Amino acid sequence: MTPEIVGPEVEAQLDWIALTEAIVAGHALPRAEVADTILRRRGDTLLTRSAWIDGLGLAVKAATVFPDNPRRGIPAIDGVVNLLSDTTGALEALVDFTLVTKWKTAGDSLLAARRLARPDAREILIVGAGVVAHSIAEAYAAGFPGARFTVWARNPEAAAALAEATGATAAHDLQQAVGTAEIIVTATMATAPIIRGEWLRPGTHLDLIGAYRPDMREADSDCFRRARVFCDSRATTIHHIGEFMAPLAEGAMTEADIVADYYDLGSGAFVRRSEDEITLCKNGGGAHLDLMTARYILSVARGG
Repeated sequence: MTPEIVGPEVEAQLDWIALTEAIVAGHALPRAEVADTILRRRGDTLLTRSAWIDGLGLAVKAATVFPDNPRRGIPAIDGVVNLLSDTTGALEALVDFTLVTKWKTAGDSLLAARRLARPDAREILIVGAGVVAHSIAEAYAAGFPGARFTVWARNPEAAAALAEATGATAAHDLQQAVGTAEIIVTATMATAPIIRGEWLRPGTHLDLIGAYRPDMREADSDCFRRARVFCDSRATTIHHIGEFMAPLAEGAMTEADIVADYYDLGSGAFVRRSEDEITLCKNGGGAHLDLMTARYILSVARGG
């Protein structure tokens, strides 16, 4: 059988809410097995992220990072997602790398917000103005109809450009913007905290996306002291990302303070308890989420 090739042309048929439900369904299956490999040639990198979920199949997401590519007029990051049959191991489809990454990252955070943010929340602050921030504006508009978006970024020109492209308002004072937001989504490359816990008002939901290395964090330890803490996957966050590693080392929290991850969705633990509590979720990603997202995209491409 010739593998299917699924490209960006299918994006117009995708739905953010349907994706979050597909992620919920994926976590109702047996726990995923995941593994990563990294190969390097001087400044260039090949990263493969693999996942196997019994009943859903296998995925190998291969990503190349060639930092000099922008000087050649092509993206620094490229790759492909290989979907393989759970029954035979045969290659079923090659799914567009950029499409899967975009929808996985924003859909992951949207699911947390749908569970943890107040249902009436409409003031959404996006911190950052890169590619992920554009996706967040699109996803959260679907999840919170009528929401008003504010954007803050270290580069005011980038914030203004994102605001113009999405109908948001550009903020110049981050502390003030945090203090008036009901949902805050961070998507930066920060290595030191930019969100202070003392700025958060009661009832806020804080979603942290940007940090993915041990030396990266976007929120200070007071955020973790004040909030009920969640994550998408304990396995891909607790001992791998500075966002958790730093407050754990500082004694601001313990691993037991992480209330739930997505494998607890069916238990009723992944919920907001009151209007006034502050909730925090760390988006750590993982190949299992790439698999769930790619399967959803393939099903839409097939007319399912």
